[in-house]
Amino acid sequence: MFKRREKRSWARIAWSAIWPRGGYGRAFQYVQHRVSRIPDRPERIARGIFAGVFVCFTPLFGLHFVLALIIGRIMRANIVAALIATFFGNPITFPVIAWVSLTLGHFILGTQFKDEVRNSLFEKFAWAMSDLWANLGALFTPDKANWLGLHRFYSEVFLPYLVGGLLPGLIAGIIAFYLSLPVVTAYQKRRKGLVKRRAARLRGAHQPDNG
Repeated sequence: MFKRREKRSWARIAWSAIWPRGGYGRAFQYVQHRVSRIPDRPERIARGIFAGVFVCFTPLFGLHFVLALIIGRIMRANIVAALIATFFGNPITFPVIAWVSLTLGHFILGTQFKDEVRNSLFEKFAWAMSDLWANLGALFTPDKANWLGLHRFYSEVFLPYLVGGLLPGLIAGIIAFYLSLPVVTAYQKRRKGLVKRRAARLRGAHQPDNG
């Protein structure tokens, strides 16, 4: 009864993961609505948003949920808010985050941000993961492990990304914290007011008419 009438193709599912139905504007409104309705203190929710936004500036793709959970635990933040806030990292923002993080990271380390790194960043991440799995498999097979490619990836991409992402991630997280705190506080106050008025109307409707 609850199944889709038309089964979606794999291509359509993949495209939905990149571009959500209704666009990112509607998706952002939905995320904002979900975060505002979390039953917790605004300060804890805002700290969770900080954690989720901050981890988006790390090069540990695939582990952002785990990092958000760990940092949220350390900060005593709302974990649900931290996980939802990782939505800040998406196909639209990731190219900007990567460029800023790599540029700043190479500047701090005194290394050069090569054009080949800039133009094939996501390919390098894919190749690094492929090399990693191949080398791990070589530990159990006669094949020889070759770590040269991973060493180059670490020095040219991963380390600069990690170092350069800390400061912008911290700044973006702080901005998200101070923007979300008054919004969540106002939403919760408004919601409490609506609940009180609704309860008052119900009590008035059930009171007997003594006249």
